[in-house]
Amino acid sequence: MADIEPYENALDAIPGAHPYPRTSRYHDAEIGIHRRPDGTEVRYTKRRLLPPLEQTPDAEDTQTHTVGAGERPDLLAQRYFGDPGQWWQIADANPVLDPRELTDEAGRVIDIPLAGGFPGGRGDRRV
Repeated sequence: MADIEPYENALDAIPGAHPYPRTSRYHDAEIGIHRRPDGTEVRYTKRRLLPPLEQTPDAEDTQTHTVGAGERPDLLAQRYFGDPGQWWQIADANPVLDPRELTDEAGRVIDIPLAGGFPGGRGDRRV
């Protein structure tokens, strides 16, 4: 998979190749087209829905983390994925409405997806 990454990164830089980079939580979101009365097309990203709770990652696809004082989702994403922008993967793996809920209470145990184990992750193996 590592051989493909430079190619994918190159695609991210080509305008129109796809609207969001592979690391974006919106990469797999459907793109809609709204046609104005004058015929002009406006492209937009359709709503991104979270998977139902029964489809959240299995235990073998995650590791647990006990939240410490002062931790934030972006800092955890940096620690586990090497990219603070991947905080959304942690949020998607836990049943919270607001990502700040993940770390607002020290001692809370949360799930951290393993790379390649949760759809949308860096090592996502979906075809």
